Amino acid sequence: MLGFTATDEAEEWEDERLLAESQSSPWLFAILVRRYQDPFTRKVRAIIYDPLDVEEVVQDAFTKIYVNADKYEPQSGAKFSSWAYRILLNTAFTRYQKVVKDRQRFVAMDPELEQQYGEWKEHSGFAEKRDGVDRILARLPEHFAVVLRLHYIERWSHQDIADYTGENAGTIKARIHRAKAAFKKEGKDGEAEALL
Repeated sequence: MLGFTATDEAEEWEDERLLAESQSSPWLFAILVRRYQDPFTRKVRAIIYDPLDVEEVVQDAFTKIYVNADKYEPQSGAKFSSWAYRILLNTAFTRYQKVVKDRQRFVAMDPELEQQYGEWKEHSGFAEKRDGVDRILARLPEHFAVVLRLHYIERWSHQDIADYTGENAGTIKARIHRAKAAFKKEGKDGEAEALL
C-alpha cells in the first residue's frame, strides 16, 4: 500500500458520497472542485465573458454547494450534477443581471442559455414572495402545488420534474400551465396576479 492514500480512494467515490462526506471531512470537497472546476468555468463563460466575474461566479457556486450540502437530497433519476449546475446557473444569472445593471447595457450571452435566463428571470421574484405563495399553494390540489413549487420555487426544469415524477416533459408543461391558472383563480383580490 505504499503511496496509496485516503485521497486516492476518495477520488473513486461518486459525487453524492463526496458531498456527504465533505461535511465531516472538508478536504474531500476539493475533489468535487477539481472535477467540476473546468466544466463550471466553461458554462459560466457562455453567460458572462469577464474572466474575473467568471472566476467569482464559479467560486460563489462552489461555496453555495458546500454550504447547502445538507439540503441536497438524492432524487431518483437526478444526479448531483443536475443540482450543482442549477446552483451554478442561478448564481451566474444573478451576476449577469448585476453586470447588465451596473454597465447599463446589454451583455451578449450564448443563445443556448438565453431561454434558461428568461425562465430564471421570470421566476426569480416568485420565491421572494414565499408567504403569499405558500398560502395559495396550500389551497391547491397536491398535484398542482407540487409542480408549481418545484418549477417556480426550486427552479426545476420541466425535464427535471418529469424525471422526478416519471412522466414526460410535455405532460409536466401542460400541468404547470393548468396549475398556474388554478393558482391565479385561487388568489384573492389579485393576490396571485402579483405573485406570478
